This record gives sequence, C-alpha cells and structure tokens, in this order.
Amino acid sequence: MSTPTLRAAAALTAAGLVLLAVPVPAQAAPTPSPGATPVTRAGTSFLTATGIAAGQPVRVDAATGDYLYWSFPATAGERHEITATVSFPESRSGPSTWTVEVFDGLRRRQSCTAGAQTPTAAASAASVSLGCALRQVRSWAEPWSADPLPGTYYVRLSVTELPEADLGLPVDVELLVSADASDSRDDGELKAPLVPNTKAGAVLNAEPVAQQDEEDGTGYFGWLPDLGSRWVWSAIGGVLAAVAGVVGFALTRRPRRP
Repeated sequence: MSTPTLRAAAALTAAGLVLLAVPVPAQAAPTPSPGATPVTRAGTSFLTATGIAAGQPVRVDAATGDYLYWSFPATAGERHEITATVSFPESRSGPSTWTVEVFDGLRRRQSCTAGAQTPTAAASAASVSLGCALRQVRSWAEPWSADPLPGTYYVRLSVTELPEADLGLPVDVELLVSADASDSRDDGELKAPLVPNTKAGAVLNAEPVAQQDEEDGTGYFGWLPDLGSRWVWSAIGGVLAAVAGVVGFALTRRPRRP
C-alpha cells in the first residue's frame, strides 16, 4: 500500500475516533407544564375517558388488570408523545407485560414511531416505563389512509400478560402527554374535526299510522293487473305458445285417407 493511501486511512481513523468521543446530547424527557393541575382519576372506556391537556400530569391509584382511559385534544401540526410509569408497591409472583395504546376520534389505533410501547417488567422490578411518540397530526388526508387528523385522541393503559395470582394488586400510574408544534410543514385545513357522532335519535312513543293506498281512477278495470306486470306477459306468452302449437300441429298433420 502506498504512503498517500496510508496517510488517508490514518486521517479517516482519527476523524472517526473524534466523532465517537463527542458526546451525543440525549433527548429531553417531557416535563409537566408549570402550574398544571394534576389529574387523579381515569376512565374505564372510551365513553368515560378522563379529559386531560398536553402538559397536565396524571397520577392515579389503580389495580393490576384495570383498563385506564384518558382523552386529549390534538390540532394540526402537533407531535404528541405519551410517557407513563407504573410503580409496583407490593412484591409480585412473576413478570408482567404492559402496553399503552393511542386511538383517534374514529377509534382507529395509531402507530407509535418511538418509545417502549409494550415493555415487560420483571418480578423483582419496582416500576416499568412506557412511551409512545405519535406521528404529526395532519390537517387533511385521503379517505383510504389512516393518517392522524385533528380531533380527540384516546390513551389506553393496560396489562396484557401477568400471572393470575398478581391480578388485582395495587399500582401507581403516572402519565404525561406532551405536544410539540415546532417545525410544522402542514399547510392544509380540515373541514371539520374527527369526532364520532354521539347524538342519539329521538324515541317515537306514538304508534306508526299505516299509509292508505291511493285510489286509482281506473273504474271497473281497476282489478286488472298493470300492463307492465310479469303476470300479464306470462299470460300473453302462454297464449302465443298455445297458438303456435296448434298451427304447427295443423301444418305437420298427415291427411287421412278415405
């Protein structure tokens, strides 16, 4: 190998070592908004989900096996990140797997681009951390796509796998939803936010009145079927078939000899 080639390789190696030596700044964890009132309850379904705002901390005492629901508003251009921590105050008999899921206003499950969405906590672990970073909320999208659109979003925290003996043990849940609208490149506009139709229909107490048949002015021939009815055409077809049979028989019959 020539001397210039060796010098170039040495320079590249030194540059790589310098890059490895430079520390990469870690991404800051979401923090609650100053003065935000903590939320101390959670819903048990989509209809009873507790409403929270971005930057509002959540601290709930729950039991292992509960389904916890929260809802938060999302506008176009925002990127949301959900972080949750489940603490186990008591000892457990085995590992458990937890999951955090996010749904939009049409109950469509939104995918996470980063974060530990379904971590497993060992039996000796005192807590487990979950996270889900959502895609940027778009102002419009094609009807066939599942892109996140403005509206109300739902967060569900639950346990998916655990020993039956640990079902019902108390846990402490901390959750935070953060919103970042910086570096938004969305310039469209949605006609209406994605909100499910929850308006119930009116209850009719009165009995329905049967509509009276309209009187047709056909006189004595009102009992006859319409000309376009299939019964009329069936009858005409039968008559024509009978006439054709008689004519064909007359043409093909041999004359009798006297």
